[in-house]
Amino acid sequence: MDWKQQAKLIFNVPKPAHFSDYRHCCECLEHDETLLAFDVDCIGLAQLGNPGWDPLCFSSVAGLMYYLPALIRLTLDTIENPRETYLDQLLFHLAQDGPGNRLVSACSKEQREFVADFLEYLVDNYSSRIDVGVFTLDDILRAHEIWRAAGS
Repeated sequence: MDWKQQAKLIFNVPKPAHFSDYRHCCECLEHDETLLAFDVDCIGLAQLGNPGWDPLCFSSVAGLMYYLPALIRLTLDTIENPRETYLDQLLFHLAQDGPGNRLVSACSKEQREFVADFLEYLVDNYSSRIDVGVFTLDDILRAHEIWRAAGS
């Protein structure tokens, strides 16, 4: 399966007019401006790869859904490079607050099943790469369980 292309089809949602509460503070404004300046096809590690300064942490759920194909792309593009892998950030966004988190709740059954299938694909094909970051195989299996249970 072409995971990148399928993600774009399944998460084909409009780009939000704003991603954060940009009037709240300078940080929210800066993150909103970053997310507005890029689209799902061109946003990269320079914008999303720093866990300490991740604009998606400030994003609405609509923004997370819009950028989910980019998160899948970044994960696949970096999975072989342990110094630059995006997998940890992907798992953080997918599993934050556990079952019933706002992203899982906002997704359709088809979208939840796609994410669960993608996580299963990563386990089946990259298990040796998964334990090199902050998150472990147990963490990706927990994320898979959250998304699989929500998809059924």
